[in-house]
Amino acid sequence: MTRFLAAPLLALMLAPALPHIGDANTLNRACMRSDRDGATRQLCRCIQKTANKSLSRADQRLAASFIKDPHRAQEIRQSGQRSHEIFWKRYKKFESSVVSSCKHLR
Repeated sequence: MTRFLAAPLLALMLAPALPHIGDANTLNRACMRSDRDGATRQLCRCIQKTANKSLSRADQRLAASFIKDPHRAQEIRQSGQRSHEIFWKRYKKFESSVVSSCKHLR
């Protein structure tokens, strides 16, 4: 699980097409569309449930963009923009919550 999350949840999660803006299942859908072996239906649902508790929909869309482009996570993390710094702090808390909440699903 940690290795799965470390990729693009530290550099973040998964892969291709991003869901529609405003979609309540942004991370779940991106997770399910990924080509990662660890992306099970249960794990993707758990990630989405955790995101719903800790990230706004805008945050979820930004996090989902890391799935398509893992380098984007690094750009956001290293950005000098205050909004990115604030997002990254929320994202790191989310990441920790995913590891605790979803570890039984790896």
